[in-house]
Amino acid sequence: MSSSANRVAVIGGGPAGLIAAEILSAAGRPVTVYERMPSLGRKILMAGRGGLNLTHSEPLDAFLPRYGAAAERLRPIIEAFGPGDLRVWADGLGQDTFVGSSGRVFPRSLKASPLLRAWLARLSGQGVEVRLRHDWRGWTPSGELRFAAPDGEVTASADATILALGGASWPRLGSTGDWAAILRERGVAVTPFAPANSGFETAWSPAFAERFAGQPLKTVALGFQGRTVRGEAMVARYGLEGGAIYALSAALRAALADGAPAVLEIDLTPDLSRAKLTDRLHKAAPGQSTASLLRKAAGLSPLAANLLREAHGLILPREPGALARAIKSAPIRLTAPRPLERAISTAGGVALGELDERLMLKALPGVHAAGEMLDWEAPTGGYLLQACFATGAWAARSLLKA
Repeated sequence: MSSSANRVAVIGGGPAGLIAAEILSAAGRPVTVYERMPSLGRKILMAGRGGLNLTHSEPLDAFLPRYGAAAERLRPIIEAFGPGDLRVWADGLGQDTFVGSSGRVFPRSLKASPLLRAWLARLSGQGVEVRLRHDWRGWTPSGELRFAAPDGEVTASADATILALGGASWPRLGSTGDWAAILRERGVAVTPFAPANSGFETAWSPAFAERFAGQPLKTVALGFQGRTVRGEAMVARYGLEGGAIYALSAALRAALADGAPAVLEIDLTPDLSRAKLTDRLHKAAPGQSTASLLRKAAGLSPLAANLLREAHGLILPREPGALARAIKSAPIRLTAPRPLERAISTAGGVALGELDERLMLKALPGVHAAGEMLDWEAPTGGYLLQACFATGAWAARSLLKA
């Protein structure tokens, strides 16, 4: 495969890679996108099953802390291509957006496929070449890129490369994390992968799992290590999953990795203070069964009432104050995160210290990295896609300035 002047190879056809290709090609740079799968944007389409939550509308001073330890490193990158920029970009593709009641931002169509089709058409119109079923295998001794392709190994030359290879979750969509070994061999530090935004396992009783798996636990507050998240969780046969769980997943995962107990405290009536709940229980008609008391006075659903028994045992206290305390703090011991391949996203990846301010790998001049393959994580809610877009845009613009 011949090279062209200033040709850029973008390896990975997800949001980070495609936005980089768009920016570079719009500036007149010849770009080839290499993708191991038979089509581009598979994770975008997967995200579209939930309406394609592109970003979040909250102010940046609340937005940036969602990235935890990576927040300050990502600050200038997200400020340069922030939530407003992402919305303008989507509007430009004919996919105007709206802010949902939770502050999350979606395309008005609530679908990923129209946006992806319009995006790929734009890239084609800007002359971006695409090589599908090209699985990156590193470099030749002379510095050419190596790919396993349908007809065998091929090589390609490029003046610069942007790696946007994703993490290691949902490998059937193309993100296997195989690239980590290639970069480590080149002296790049890669933090081990771990599941992010994942469910967690717990030892439900067989009867509880059989009856309630697949049901949502609505309007609860989940607490861990002094942090409380309100929202919903979903009961699964293996344990718990859902947005409120995902928001705590980094801390829960870290505790389990350190061998510490990961006991989730669930407030089943977050809209009622303990004093108010105690008063309601005290005023309940005498002689009621515990089940009736939980339903009528505390307002617990059958799922919440049975989860209370999973946490505290079948015999619950009858004294109003003690029962209120139990309802306001139901401890559920989590035993392990779900496997990496079932996680929504990935923690770990290229250590941020391996990158200069342009997102170029210090050990590999001319090679930039972007997207989920970098060592950052964030909860669901639009933060994942936002950082993928922003880092891809930053890498492309940095390359143009070089």
